Amino acid sequence: MEGIIAIAYLEAKLLAEISIWHIPAVIIGRELIDDPISSVVVDNEAGTRQALQHLYELGHSKVAFIKGPRSLVDSAQPWLGLESFAHEVGLRIDPHLVVEIKGWNSTYREGCQLAEALLERNRGFTALVAFDDLTACAAIRALTKSGRVVPRDCSVVGFDDIPNSAFYNPPLTTIQQQLEMQGSLGAEIVEELIRASTENRTSPPRHRRVAPRLIVRESTCPSPRG
Repeated sequence: MEGIIAIAYLEAKLLAEISIWHIPAVIIGRELIDDPISSVVVDNEAGTRQALQHLYELGHSKVAFIKGPRSLVDSAQPWLGLESFAHEVGLRIDPHLVVEIKGWNSTYREGCQLAEALLERNRGFTALVAFDDLTACAAIRALTKSGRVVPRDCSVVGFDDIPNSAFYNPPLTTIQQQLEMQGSLGAEIVEELIRASTENRTSPPRHRRVAPRLIVRESTCPSPRG
């Protein structure tokens, strides 16, 4: 085996073993700064900043949030991006409009339940930012069942740009992770590491962040409150 390209989560024990084996490796989807293994990730913090900025520019000031699970490494940075942008523009995040996925990862069922919980609090939000597209689509389902029309009554933004998001009803505004670019960078990195290994030279680990892209579709519109 000349090299390893791994996608997303690997247990710490396996990461340590890869380091011991000295096999050229790159992890795509998990940031490993200060780690001897190379990594490629999307800039999650920048992505959620784009999502909230989009809603803010549409006039939304009452925004609800469905956070990722604490057990997931990638959940912290997206929330930092939201908090950072809100602080910069003076947008208050209502703690009663923040709920969190409790499982190990998102599910459609829990997304519906969390959106329903937000609606039951009667806080009058006009927009919702979801941890990922699956949760965003579930939130749209819950909003529709409650009699709210997306985006007229509530705009919704997801994160990932999964294939189905463009064909949902309505098509979902989301943050694209640039997965193809991440894959290309990962392949380039591992190719260089393999070349360095065969030439008996040292090549330091490389850590790359890919800039995400806001994809505006039909699930967002100006706030009904102006």
